[in-house]
Amino acid sequence: MTLRFLTLNPGHFHAALVQKEMYDGVDRAVHVYAPLGLDLIAHLQRILGFNTRAQHPTAWQVEVHAGPDYLERFRREKPGDIAVIAGRNSTKIALIEAALDAGLHVLADKPWILTPADLPRLQGALNSAETKGLIAYDIMTERYEITSILQRELIQDEAIFGTIVSGSANEPGVYMESVHYVKKTVAGVPLRRPGWFFDVREQGEGLSDVGTHLVDLIPWMLFPEQPLDVGRDLRLLAAKRWPTVMSLSDFQQVTGESAFPGYLDSHVRGGKLEYFCNTQVEYQLRGIHVKLDVLWDYEAAPGAGDTHLAIFRGTKADIEIRQAKDENYRPELYVVPHADKAATRRALDARVSRLQQSYPGCTVEDQGRRFRINIPDLFRVGHEAHFGEVTKQFLRYVRKEEALPKWEKSNMLAKYWTTTGGVELAKR
Repeated sequence: MTLRFLTLNPGHFHAALVQKEMYDGVDRAVHVYAPLGLDLIAHLQRILGFNTRAQHPTAWQVEVHAGPDYLERFRREKPGDIAVIAGRNSTKIALIEAALDAGLHVLADKPWILTPADLPRLQGALNSAETKGLIAYDIMTERYEITSILQRELIQDEAIFGTIVSGSANEPGVYMESVHYVKKTVAGVPLRRPGWFFDVREQGEGLSDVGTHLVDLIPWMLFPEQPLDVGRDLRLLAAKRWPTVMSLSDFQQVTGESAFPGYLDSHVRGGKLEYFCNTQVEYQLRGIHVKLDVLWDYEAAPGAGDTHLAIFRGTKADIEIRQAKDENYRPELYVVPHADKAATRRALDARVSRLQQSYPGCTVEDQGRRFRINIPDLFRVGHEAHFGEVTKQFLRYVRKEEALPKWEKSNMLAKYWTTTGGVELAKR
């Protein structure tokens, strides 16, 4: 069966990254429905870049339906099987609902919702997909990052990790930090962000946007394939928010706009934009204290980029992902034993030996107080390539080669309860 992609109102570069490669059994013709504007033009330019690159060019054929009535036209024509959605987050759930109502499978970028008021709509969309036999899938790329995959493997090995420490507010059992940058390069080209990206009512704040990945990873690491119950398993404790301050020159460089748009006036102070994109949240997951810092800065240091820090504290060892300057800012996986280092080394060697079948070439390096898991470059495919990996898994669910796990639905509801509730708590 040949499947057809259809893209609805692409306003984020993630919509294009789904098409950075071709897929077996997917038609090269893709219809795009969107209002005519800079977001649509930027999306088409990215697809053109993939089609015309020197190495492994794609061969997408794009038919564009542009106009203010794009959604009504989509509902009439619906020339596809799968709706790809990545754009304005405030209206994303409405596009997801429209695609499901039209009988299409949905592959949508995070976040699906920004406020607790939309949780019933999320529940309704997932119920609708389930009733109609459709796949509605959240693009959780961080599950495909090799350091996260191996971190999960080591956490699940009691001989190495022991069991998760419940921790406290001062020393949580899980601490994660995500640092993103406003100014960056995507697919080899400086990223031009739309002005509305800086409107947190449209894009969301730190936790409700990129923080979705962190909240998703924690139960995926600790409780694989186990459904979460919001009322029983989760408790919000504390949260705060603060802005990254941008000058007009900073804003002009990343958007190309000459002035701050009027819809940002309420966040402009003294000629500078207060972009409320930073969130810290503390919560309990099944009694485990979790602390997250979701941060945005303007531009990374030379040679650096977005960074990810993940510390899981166990009774026998801590399992950590760190990105440091002395490691060329590349994510690396470490095991920090608490007492019996020799026993930890034996357990690590045994686990890494078993992992050779799936991840050949991984080795254990003794660095004194900690061990590093050396990971071959073969498995370090990078963030942009993870979109292709997510899409291939999604296609297996659509074709019924694999069944969508039952826990995905309950854990998605729990994830967005945490992100949206955390931002509301920070505002209070």
